[in-house]
Amino acid sequence: MDKKLLTDAIVDIEWDMFRSVNNKGGKAACQMDHATFLIMRNSQFASWDDALLASYLNDLASAQGQGRNLMSEKYARMMESTFPEEYAQLADRLPSIDPVAAQQIEEIVSIHVQWKEVLDKRYPHLSDRSRPVRSRDDSVGLASLETYTRAELKTYSPKTISLYHAATIKRIERGESEAEQNMLHQVRQYGFENPDEADNYFSTHA
Repeated sequence: MDKKLLTDAIVDIEWDMFRSVNNKGGKAACQMDHATFLIMRNSQFASWDDALLASYLNDLASAQGQGRNLMSEKYARMMESTFPEEYAQLADRLPSIDPVAAQQIEEIVSIHVQWKEVLDKRYPHLSDRSRPVRSRDDSVGLASLETYTRAELKTYSPKTISLYHAATIKRIERGESEAEQNMLHQVRQYGFENPDEADNYFSTHA
């Protein structure tokens, strides 16, 4: 299966899971915004290699077979930081995390936080439209990049986490930033040539 087919299959399953997440007060507006969901998720997966994509697709398919919704698990795990009392009531229902995978997750999260802090300094107006960086800045209805990334990684299998960890270390060695690549894919789908053009635009537009 080529990269586009892998990505399309992943995003299709994720969208079905995302739409099925139960929230207090009913569906959130983002659960009905398919266009934005496609942009965000396709941008994230654009810089992944085929092996990582295939492993994550297998995670999603396995979860479906077990009746698990990985999107529900991701948002539940975010509550550890955003709604700790409610999280304590459901934590024992979430799958345990392999200790080696847990360490790799923290290393990946730390690198993503560093990448995001660099981008926020370079593109302050785009930063104003994105998540805060660190969990200490979580608020009701808005989890930080640190919280979101950690929660998502905890839904991956140990194999996928290991592959993602290795890919992240290789990016560091090459002087690359996955966050910057992700941003480039995002702004291009919104019609901008690059992040500089987008940041300049939002410096004068709300």
